[in-house]
Amino acid sequence: MKFAARHTFVGNPGYRLLPLRFRRLPWDQSRVLVTSMSGDWLIAQRNDFERAVTGQLDPREPLFADMESRFLISADPERATLAPLLSQYRTRKDYLAEGPRLHIFVVSLRCHHTCAYCQVSRQALGQTAFDMSESTARHAMDRLFDQPAKTLTIEFQGGEPLLRFDRVRQLTRLIEQRNRTEKRVLRFVIASTLHDLTDEQLSFMRGHGFELSTSLDGPEWLHNLNRPRLERDSYRRTVEGIDRGRRALGDGAVSALTTLTRRSLGVPKEIIDEYRKLGFHSISLRPLSPYGFARKTDARHGYVIGDFLKFYETALDHLLQVNREGYFLQETYTRMLLSLLLTPFSHGYVDLRSPTGTGLGAVVYDYDGRVYPSDEARMLAAMGDRRFALGRVDESIETWMSSPGMQLVLDAGVAEALPTCADCAYVPFCGADPIDHYARQGDSIGHRPTSDFCRKQMGLFDTLLQRWEQGSSVDRDILEGWALRATCREGVLEAA
Repeated sequence: MKFAARHTFVGNPGYRLLPLRFRRLPWDQSRVLVTSMSGDWLIAQRNDFERAVTGQLDPREPLFADMESRFLISADPERATLAPLLSQYRTRKDYLAEGPRLHIFVVSLRCHHTCAYCQVSRQALGQTAFDMSESTARHAMDRLFDQPAKTLTIEFQGGEPLLRFDRVRQLTRLIEQRNRTEKRVLRFVIASTLHDLTDEQLSFMRGHGFELSTSLDGPEWLHNLNRPRLERDSYRRTVEGIDRGRRALGDGAVSALTTLTRRSLGVPKEIIDEYRKLGFHSISLRPLSPYGFARKTDARHGYVIGDFLKFYETALDHLLQVNREGYFLQETYTRMLLSLLLTPFSHGYVDLRSPTGTGLGAVVYDYDGRVYPSDEARMLAAMGDRRFALGRVDESIETWMSSPGMQLVLDAGVAEALPTCADCAYVPFCGADPIDHYARQGDSIGHRPTSDFCRKQMGLFDTLLQRWEQGSSVDRDILEGWALRATCREGVLEAA
């Protein structure tokens, strides 16, 4: 993988290289993926590409036209303009103009589950000291509207946010009342187990346009093992909540995701079939993260990233088969990656931004009034490490942005400037994720060649490109359909 600056060749072949990166295809070493700085790409024979970068490509060759149309070479260096390239680059990064659009309100840490892989510092049901106070809620609402974004996603999390639905209700009304003069576009989401939903809660959600996000780990036996309750009824309660939420809010207003434990990796088809059986049209296959209780129990539930990638390949192939059979079911993270590969636009998904979406695309207001640039930063703080905390809800955004925690994020937040990432062919489609690297490697920049984040991203991109190139026309249509469904909605793919 290399990055080539503009270059004039000895012998003056009549063209100039523009900034590019390349990667040998893992499934065919005789060919390379070549990407431009703005995310255009092509696959070429390695020897043809070597001729291009050494000034030996004939302008009459098809590869010449392909490279020129993708802003990889300039045919007339003296007269050519870079305006189209810069315009495309600006389109890819247009999420930088607005500031954070995703705002997470942690209304309580209390929860009635005892999930061994839990990524937050859950508390017992009676511990009301771990609930968000009215003062904290009002300050957090003020900071929400201090942000310039025209579209605001307000996501209520926990613990279990339904345990403090009175605070959810109060914040929703305060935000909507303030918005009569602010005129923002609002989107409300609750990330919940959906257990013990009441008719009164659903009626309120319906009146205010809420969406529900829950966790469903697969078949009943797997979900109950991953998310135990004393009554051993976690799956039943979740499915009942999904059904009640759909009937009250509509099918499209209820989504679910999985958290993949070691036992999950052996049953990718069964997990996908469960989602199909329950009528879902999207699934999020989320690997474990190194936070909270998940880190403490990693020896029992964890796995190496290579095992996840093998699981993903089998799961993707099964998803394609399901779609070939006429049932639409997409994987959410795959959809995001495909939209970056196959369209010129950015969806703004916070984990795939460079500069990072941490703090620049999302803000977390914790129950105790502390503010974090991401849910992962909050999880680290719950483990005793608050180095990424931005400040408190009664402080200004300017104070947050100049905090030592935000400086740590920004110092490692531009993927194009990081060691190894700067040379990676996938960097136009990827993010920096400094907090994940700190959690795994003890350093916000990290050592990218051994980074699980980088291994995961490169493995996913490799798999998708291979399926795209070698798949049938039907498979290509399916993958392209997923890409085109990627929206501008922000999210961190988190649920209770």
